[in-house]
Amino acid sequence: MRTIEEILRLGPVLPVVTLRDVDQAVPLARALVAGGVRAVEITLRTPAGLGAIAAVARYVPDCLAGAGTVLSAEELRDAAEAGAAFAVSPGATPKLLQAAVAGPIPFLPGVASASELMAARECGLTHFKLFPAAQVGGTGLLKSLAGPFPTARFCPTGGIDLKSAPDYLALPNVLCVGGSWLAPEALIAAGDFDAIERLAREAANLGRGGPQ
Repeated sequence: MRTIEEILRLGPVLPVVTLRDVDQAVPLARALVAGGVRAVEITLRTPAGLGAIAAVARYVPDCLAGAGTVLSAEELRDAAEAGAAFAVSPGATPKLLQAAVAGPIPFLPGVASASELMAARECGLTHFKLFPAAQVGGTGLLKSLAGPFPTARFCPTGGIDLKSAPDYLALPNVLCVGGSWLAPEALIAAGDFDAIERLAREAANLGRGGPQ
């Protein structure tokens, strides 16, 4: 099983996807892989989330399907049972952190402040999702956190797009960014997976200095 760092290093952008229909999962994952993206965060914001994760895990082995918007220990358990390769939360409660440390899959807790980061560190976690990144301080906050927390590594998510992503990726404590622009709901609903493949390829080609 890959570590959370290995997963975050698979590419510069981790797509954050919300699906309304389980049948959308496999063609979406195949489009992402064709575009060079090897992992996806499928949120649990809809009833289709767990089924979508299970479908990708079964039929698209080249794509690591993670569970996003994990809000409780119960959802973490359900995600693991569905075949999720990792789990991501927008925040973290003591109960969820305890379950994650003892859980069977890598976990990326959401933090928005130094205090939240410290609480997660006390549980032994070293990798974090800064959320909502743009709204809580963006690159400025990440630069400030680097001093007191030199070993912490981040996947900032929230308010990031193709234009702003390189600014985050240029920071040494950022492994990748989370983004929903790769697979917007309108394109998914329209079944335009060719367009999603193009967006994925554009994101996968992001270098530390911008588009290559």
